Amino acid sequence: MTKKILTTPTITDCKIVAQSRLFRIEQLDITFNNGVEVVYERLKGSSRGGVMVVALHDDDTVLMVREYGVGVEGYELMFPKGRIESDEPIEEAANRELQEEVGFGARKLTLVKSMTLAPGYMGHLTHLVLAEDLYPARLEGDEPEPLEVVLWELDNIDELSMRTDVTEARTIAAAYIIKALLAQRSAGNSAETAD
Repeated sequence: MTKKILTTPTITDCKIVAQSRLFRIEQLDITFNNGVEVVYERLKGSSRGGVMVVALHDDDTVLMVREYGVGVEGYELMFPKGRIESDEPIEEAANRELQEEVGFGARKLTLVKSMTLAPGYMGHLTHLVLAEDLYPARLEGDEPEPLEVVLWELDNIDELSMRTDVTEARTIAAAYIIKALLAQRSAGNSAETAD
């Protein structure tokens, strides 16, 4: 089977049709390569996106936070996350959010993957960062109340994904991605030791 080469459609017009303090809705006129013209709307967030931080407390334990989510009107167990400031590198944003929400900094920060929530109508990117070699460090954050820090063992991610207070897809995806990454590392280290 041959792979079809896709050519990106042409955006012929883009205008803001609504805006709030955090988001704007853009209307895009798009012409596809077969001549079909379509009008789409997308939710446009920060151009820099945000970070989600999976901080390793030890080889199999991560730090999570319990935070109020106004969208679901309840408390959610999730990984620390936040917006990237305009001139801030991704890793610095991750370290800042970690210090603000959990009270730890990290000496080693690795960008693992950039993810979207709904690419069909949302232009926001979340950059998944693995934080290792933690040390106590606290920065003042913008949360309206102190966040509860929860230790979670990665061996129990199936249980985590089924909890009623874990509904955020990014949190569930991040847990599985990091678990797989650490398993690959461990397998690589085992192979090197055997040589």
